[in-house]
Amino acid sequence: MILLSRRSQLAIAAVVDIALHARPSPVAAKLLAARHDLPPRHLETLLQALVRVGILKGVRGPRGGYELARERRRITAGDIARAAMQEAAEDGLGPTPHSRLIDEVVGPEVLRASQAFLEALDGITVEELCQRAQDEAVFGAARADVDFTI
Repeated sequence: MILLSRRSQLAIAAVVDIALHARPSPVAAKLLAARHDLPPRHLETLLQALVRVGILKGVRGPRGGYELARERRRITAGDIARAAMQEAAEDGLGPTPHSRLIDEVVGPEVLRASQAFLEALDGITVEELCQRAQDEAVFGAARADVDFTI
């Protein structure tokens, strides 16, 4: 059983993809969506949520797109998952059930488990995920290391 929503998984994948491809220019949502076989509109709301919390930065213009707002070693999978979950909560899933069993027993235990899960995700950086993606050559042959020094 996977505890992370598809939306959170997609958010983490999108941030890692952007971290790998945003040099020298930002990653267009259209290209990102194509790499993940998704309609661009589906991805756009998620990317905007990541911009609002300061994980991504939107760049406007004909060569615009998305790039990281912080260094990839300073962004964790937990940061990204929280942003995706926060945005999903705002979409509204209907009324929240209330009962003493949920409020006093089930809810606190699920909250405790959720916090432990997010703490584990906080130990995984985008830098680590990028390195693993490069090691596994998930986007094809590994690119030669590029030297950005001038």
